[in-house]
Amino acid sequence: MLRHLARKLRASGPVTVAEYMREALTNPGQGYYTRRGGVGESGDFITSPEISQVFGELIGIWYISEWMAMGKPSTLQLVELGPGRGTLTEDVLRVFKQLSSVLSKCDVSVHLVEVSPKLSEIQAVTLTGGKVQPSPEDESAYMKGISKTGIPIFWYRDIQDVPAGYSFYLAHEFFDALPIHKFQRTEKGWREVLVDIDPQVPDQLRFVLSPSRTPATQNFIQPEETRDHVEVCPEAGVIVQRLASRIEKDGGAALVADYGHDGTKTDTFRGFRNHQLHDVLSAPGTADLTADVDFSYLRKMAQGKTATLGPIKQREFLKNMGIDLRLQVLLQNSGDTATREQLLRSYDMLMNPEKMGDCFNFFALLPHHRLVHPDKKDKPESKSPLPPVAGFNELLLK
Repeated sequence: MLRHLARKLRASGPVTVAEYMREALTNPGQGYYTRRGGVGESGDFITSPEISQVFGELIGIWYISEWMAMGKPSTLQLVELGPGRGTLTEDVLRVFKQLSSVLSKCDVSVHLVEVSPKLSEIQAVTLTGGKVQPSPEDESAYMKGISKTGIPIFWYRDIQDVPAGYSFYLAHEFFDALPIHKFQRTEKGWREVLVDIDPQVPDQLRFVLSPSRTPATQNFIQPEETRDHVEVCPEAGVIVQRLASRIEKDGGAALVADYGHDGTKTDTFRGFRNHQLHDVLSAPGTADLTADVDFSYLRKMAQGKTATLGPIKQREFLKNMGIDLRLQVLLQNSGDTATREQLLRSYDMLMNPEKMGDCFNFFALLPHHRLVHPDKKDKPESKSPLPPVAGFNELLLK
């Protein structure tokens, strides 16, 4: 991968950080995700669903609670972007099965957007036991199967390929891996941070500043920006626009869970390898590269087509979803000390502000009518109050 990049840089000069990330993560031959995708204990990073099944179960409950609040539509597409090993979808489907009497009149299907052939194989094993078949050329999905709980599952390379319809979208640790552009304020104005070969050390990469404004500098820096160092992820903006348009047109909701900030942080680009921080420019293709999600940018890119909620801290969201009650039930039902210790350890990992509790956030896109009655303005007293949105409000658990 380094040789490939070095040749490219010698031939055509420095590239943007976005271009570097795209190559390092998704290059068809040597990209990190396409080749290995190290999720889990043996990989390079662990995600919340891998830590505890409770995480995915509460997300499953969030979807069912929103589906009920929106009048129980007769079809429901669960669409996950970048589903990792399929663990989260598996936990959500377990909840759907446990509450199958509630969903009995609803036609449920699962749609996974996954570019990595390696990860889609792992997802197929997790969710269907490996019983999948390639789709015919003329279909938008490239693979399909039936989940262990009997629900049809389809795989796509792009969100555009997912059929229109009432959908719940899920993006857990998806946006943080999308390519970012980095900018720095200088005495001469904004300059883009680029990646180049180091002339002193031929096989080493380094950051340089663009000599003048780049197209990205002109397009992505807001005139009112006060920070001196800014990261922008245009791809995240495009995806949020698509989600917002779909939700506005067909109904549904999107839930985003990721580490990020609300337009306050500056330099968050980092690498992970074997659960340790790793220099982003060394050994490209062998480490996960990531940057915090700027939720203020996502909110702006929804362009008012949907309502947005959050970001709120993971520990608040899970607390509002009833994680404490669920933990008590699991502790009471577990017979051995080892299981109980594991439950408490995973709860601490998810909720402790020093661990994942404060660095992960939840953010949602919802149709406007979910939060405001269409005719509330004319006849304020005519409608019953809207049910609160689970997770973002404290729910009174009956």
